[in-house]
Amino acid sequence: MIGNLLIFLALAAVALVLLGGIVVMAIGGQTSARWSNVLMRYRIVAQAAALLIIALVVYVASGR
Repeated sequence: MIGNLLIFLALAAVALVLLGGIVVMAIGGQTSARWSNVLMRYRIVAQAAALLIIALVVYVASGR
């Protein structure tokens, strides 16, 4: 149960950062130049954390 919640929160964080990047790209101009790279780094970190959480949940659920 808690594993499902953690996975959902991790995937939601990735989706929010990705959506923020899309919005910043749509705005363009100085805002895009300042935030695009930062949001991409945050997305990579969020994806890595999500993969780690998924792997841990699968490992614990397997009973090992």
